[in-house]
Amino acid sequence: MERVGKWLGRPREIYNLLRFKMGGGAAVMPPLDQDALSDGLRTCYRYLNQTSRSFAAVIQALDGELRHAVCIFYLVLRALDTVEDDMTINLETKVPILHDFHSYLYQPDWRYLESKEKDKQVLEDFPTISLEFRNLAKVYRDVIVDICHKMGAGMAEFLEKKVDTQHELDKYCHYVAGLVGIGLSRLFSASELEDPIVGQDAELANSMGLFLQKTNIIRDYLEDQVEGREFWPREVWSRYAKKLSDLAKTENIDVAVQCMNELITNALHHVPDVLTYLSRLKNQSVFNFCAIPQVMAIATLAACYNNKQVFRGLVKIRKGQAVTLMMDATNIQAVKAIMYQYVEEIYQKVPSTDPSSNKTQQIIVSIRTMSLPNGVAVSRNHYSPIYLSCAMLLAALSWQYLSAMSKASEEYVQASEN
Repeated sequence: MERVGKWLGRPREIYNLLRFKMGGGAAVMPPLDQDALSDGLRTCYRYLNQTSRSFAAVIQALDGELRHAVCIFYLVLRALDTVEDDMTINLETKVPILHDFHSYLYQPDWRYLESKEKDKQVLEDFPTISLEFRNLAKVYRDVIVDICHKMGAGMAEFLEKKVDTQHELDKYCHYVAGLVGIGLSRLFSASELEDPIVGQDAELANSMGLFLQKTNIIRDYLEDQVEGREFWPREVWSRYAKKLSDLAKTENIDVAVQCMNELITNALHHVPDVLTYLSRLKNQSVFNFCAIPQVMAIATLAACYNNKQVFRGLVKIRKGQAVTLMMDATNIQAVKAIMYQYVEEIYQKVPSTDPSSNKTQQIIVSIRTMSLPNGVAVSRNHYSPIYLSCAMLLAALSWQYLSAMSKASEEYVQASEN
């Protein structure tokens, strides 16, 4: 789960930035009133801010009771993910916990005290989280239990199973990210902030999660190799190397890039579903929540495509670029323009000798057509001077934390290489 969207900073600094609406206005929702919360909910939001690299700000920008439901949903899945990630828990203990985790939501005293993971507080104080879960409306509880049940089973399945085929990659991504998208979509509809079709169309919701997960898996090749994880499907990489780790060798850099380009081409096939999904959203806070990670993902793929640096270190989106994306991705036409811009960037980099070049160009043509059906580019530069001044001030504050996060990531990769 932590793979999905590692780019977002601290909630307070970017909270208002995420709430700006189009047309030059600054329709900003009041900050979360901690004093109005129960002790349990206040604790849950503290855990959210402590454990989430990506979702804390946008969750707290959601409207109404949906905010609390998504907060609890996140913490429940974070607790489940913490069990799955903890390599100190033996399989005889871990597998039953994963399968039964959904049932613990209705066991007031259940907690797990043996975890050594950094997010262990969500397991140690699970009674507080489960209490607030039981305080949610039934429509929300039913969704959270169902998704937790399916995700736990999927995690258990892949504990000792490697990703061999493209189909298995899709299945793995469904369990750890697609189900998150499906669950969130059902919560959006349950809140009545979005139409029923948003929660009913599981295929589109699944694609939203798969696009993010595949992007992170592609970008994080080197980090995963250092930590002993393998998510690139054997069906693909075995055509380019004898072992997945061989792609990091200098003498294999050309075929390594070709292998990555093939995986990026596969990920791009989710973009049409992403655009269709986002076009159905009506609520501004929900749109921001969903759109920002998607535009960050397409920008990340454009940075990775045909880039040897993926196999040498960390490929990052430029800081100013990320701030611009956060400010721009607030309506469907702007998102389409962003998608068009970055697939065009990929198109210009497609080598004629790349084995996947034809497939890459074909999916890009499809995305172009969907992004700009009338062939007219949508301007993304539509902000008033006052809007830009306020937005850039907030953006500057947010980048203090983002800079620290980026520096820490670079130091980690350098230490791993050494």
